[in-house]
Parts: sequence; structure tokens; C-alpha cells
Amino acid sequence: MTKQEFQQLSQTLLLLDGATGSNLMAAGMPKGVCTETWILEHPDIFRNLQKEYAQAGSQVVYAPTFGANPISLAQHHLEDQTEELNRRLVQLSRDAVQGKAYIAGDITTTGKLMEPLGEMSYEEAFDSYCRQIQVLSECGVDFLAAETMISLDETLAALDAAQSVCQLPVLCSLTVEADGSLFTGGNVIDACAALEAAGASAVGINCSVGPDQLVSVVKNIRESVSIPVVAKPNAGMPEITDKGEALYKMTPEEFAGHMKVLVEQGASIVGGCCGTTPEHIRCLSRILN
Repeated sequence: MTKQEFQQLSQTLLLLDGATGSNLMAAGMPKGVCTETWILEHPDIFRNLQKEYAQAGSQVVYAPTFGANPISLAQHHLEDQTEELNRRLVQLSRDAVQGKAYIAGDITTTGKLMEPLGEMSYEEAFDSYCRQIQVLSECGVDFLAAETMISLDETLAALDAAQSVCQLPVLCSLTVEADGSLFTGGNVIDACAALEAAGASAVGINCSVGPDQLVSVVKNIRESVSIPVVAKPNAGMPEITDKGEALYKMTPEEFAGHMKVLVEQGASIVGGCCGTTPEHIRCLSRILN
């Protein structure tokens, strides 16, 4: 998909999918494992999830390539398998939706802080993203989604990498506090403006908190940029059990109602993150149509 084609597609509401990780954990994925390899070892669980999202109304599903960059994979001694893993994971999404939804190549933070807050240089981040994005592009994803990013600098490195190896549109969404502040300093309003200037095709927030807490954040992003605004929040704030498990209690109906408000405030690319299910997306699709 070209940037011009994406621009035309996003002139109306674009419905994304919901959570992947929280649904996989509910299906039995243990904490601490490499999500990407667990998915490949349990392909039917993932395929069924994405098939359900497409049936619920998702026009876009995110390929499960979230942590499949070489820096993150190195934590599991899998950096040499970067290309193979990304190819196989994209194919899983393609098999699941059978052409009934667009496929976004999903990328995220490496998990390391960039200089001067940490030791990772811009060049290291750039090279890591280039390697992953190159194979995603070759696999034929429709566009890229840099999501759950925690800093502007690393997001810019990912965006620069994308633009150096392909011509795909890039959606950039950061995770924020309820007041719009970034976990590494600064705020999402300024970050989104900077990302638009750097060539992003859409900007916004994902994960973070529930949609009920993001009304002013979405409104302020909408007023600061001219490109589409992404809103893909969690199903409310989780309750943590004695076992350390996160429970998200916002019902699909409640989630959809709050998301409608975000759309009224200017979000036009919407979906769900942690705690959301195909039923959350189904309710969102109904309330927006």
C-alpha cells in the first residue's frame, strides 16, 4: 500500500483489531516466554483469534511481529532468526484473515533506553529496525505500525528506518500516562507533531490507560496534527491479583461507548489493546456503524 492509498483509506473510520498478548495469556501462554516462538508453536490459537477479529469487523489486523526485532530477540538468543520469524508470523496473519483484512507489520520498542537515558545509540536502534522492517516489507504487509513506543527518539529511529528501506505508510502510537506525558519525558502532543513532520502517516496512542481517561489527550493530538489520529487503548485500568495477573473489567459495551467519545474528539483509526477481545471490537464496530 502506498502512502497515497493509505491516505484515501483513512479518510473514513478505520477499525483495527484488539489485544493479542492478553488473549494469548488467557489461552495458556506463560509469562516470560518469547511470544513470537510461542505463537509459532501454537498457531491455531493465534489464527483463530485473528479470524475472530476479522469476523468482528476489524479492517486491519496486526501481524504478531511485535517483539521480532533483533535487539529484543537477542534476549532469547534468537536474533539470527529475525528474518525467518517475521516471515512465518506474517504468513500466520495472512492465513488467518484470508484477504478479509489488511495486515500491518507490527514493530515496537526494543526494550532498551536510548542515549542519554540509556546506552542504546540511535544507530543501534536504526539498524535493528531496518533489519526487521526490510523483511516485513518483503513479506508484503500493507503498512507498518510502530506501537507501544515509550520515547520520541526511538520512535523517530523506527520511522527513519522504515523510510530508508521501503515506501510503506507508518502508523506511530505511543503509550502514555492519562495526562499525555511520556514515560521517558515530554508529552505525546509534541511527539505526535514531531512524528508528522518526520513523515508518519498517522499518529496517536495505544495501550496506556482506558479510553475513558484519554478524551483530552485525543482532542489535543487532533488539534496538533493534520494526519489521522490513532486510539487503541486498554479495556480500562487493570486490577492486579495476588498472583500478579492483570484483570481488565471494562465490558465490551462500556469500551465501545467510551471509544465513540474518542472518535467524536477526532480519533479516526481505532481499536483495542490489553484486555480487549473480539467481542470488544464487535461492539465497537456496531456503535460506530
